[in-house]
Amino acid sequence: MMNPFKNALSQLSEALKYLDLDQETVEQLTSPELVTKKELKIKLDNGKTASFPAFRVLFNSALGPGKGGIRFHSQVNLDEVKALSFWMAIKCAVADLPYGGAKGGVRVEVKELTNSEIEKLSRAYARLFAPHIGPWTDVPAPDVNTNAQIMAWMADEYVKQSAKSKGRGVGGSPWATFTGKPVGLWGSLGREEATGRGGLYVLQALIETSPQAVGHAFLAPKRSGLDDPAPGGERRKDARKGSLRPENATVAVQGFGNVGYHFARLAQSAGFKIVAVSDSGGGAKMENGKWKMEEVLKYKRKTGSVVGFPGSELITNHQLLVAKCDILAPSALENMITEENASQIKAEIILELANGPTTSGADKILAKNGVIVVPDVLANSGGVTVSYFEWVQNLSGYRWKLDRVNQELKDQITGAFAGVWQIAKEKKVSLRTAAYILALGKITQAMKLRGV
Repeated sequence: MMNPFKNALSQLSEALKYLDLDQETVEQLTSPELVTKKELKIKLDNGKTASFPAFRVLFNSALGPGKGGIRFHSQVNLDEVKALSFWMAIKCAVADLPYGGAKGGVRVEVKELTNSEIEKLSRAYARLFAPHIGPWTDVPAPDVNTNAQIMAWMADEYVKQSAKSKGRGVGGSPWATFTGKPVGLWGSLGREEATGRGGLYVLQALIETSPQAVGHAFLAPKRSGLDDPAPGGERRKDARKGSLRPENATVAVQGFGNVGYHFARLAQSAGFKIVAVSDSGGGAKMENGKWKMEEVLKYKRKTGSVVGFPGSELITNHQLLVAKCDILAPSALENMITEENASQIKAEIILELANGPTTSGADKILAKNGVIVVPDVLANSGGVTVSYFEWVQNLSGYRWKLDRVNQELKDQITGAFAGVWQIAKEKKVSLRTAAYILALGKITQAMKLRGV
């Protein structure tokens, strides 16, 4: 399994070829500003004490306070958190948000904890990391295996710590330190589904900007011109004639957590045909696409997996990744698409709703095969964008209506897509490299202006 931080730096190196940066700046871009490690000790329901390694990394704050989620997962380690915080710095710049990049995590098998133990763990994290976070310092949010309730516990604990210190949170509500909170506790309408909704907006923008990008001519960068429909790929042997539209597009969603579920539900409502979904337990295939996504979610909550959903066919996660479809949406963890399976992928668009799902080696194979990869730093930026809206609402003490949240999200994320697409066409590079070029330009300009 590729080290995620090495994968992140490999992606960065591709973009650096197009930027004239001195070595000192490059070193700043590749080194985190602050790494904090703690041991969270909580008393379990059986009376025993358990200890869990916890991390928070602030990678770059040139554009503003750190921003990034906190994940609870058994595979959390420092290199993963460093990679995720780096990607957040790039993502916030691509999305044109006044944030730097940060991320946090706890190495824990959540399924082995009771609800009260999860609350204790959440509060312990907020308590121990309180000196390193704040509305103008570093603003956490939900990530893998964390949710609005966990953010509520963390925010409440932070507010208590803030009251004790009497200084933290000055200049803004301490409730603005955490986003992704419940709507009833200063959360924003539309935040829960924002990552999936933003992914749909990006997919629609791709199809609307270049309706013949899929199923038409794919030209390699060395041979392509400015009018090529899709930057960065060779002509596919199996390319269809005509254009791709929602009504004739098939989608496979790998990962059926918060992001995957909401994307599948919203994409289906927009006319896309969802042919397969999966989670850590396996996958379910339904070629006619006649799912009731709310029922699939209920089934998963009841049984623990989408596997065996009535009317579906059992498939493995590998079979889902290589399934015949137009669009593949990896929505789980990093390193899902690798050099071992990239050549088998049949999708013509990969919409990265997970963070770091594609390794650098796989990227090269996909580009050669003419697959358009919409990178995570663009495709899944809807979550952090609406987190930004929540932060703004908290600081102003004013709540936006849902229609405004969704329209602002659409405007922000489609504008980001347009900027990335333009660079990809002008420089004849992949969308990922174009996103990095755009982001690094903003970050380094801020560093220069601030004299850091």
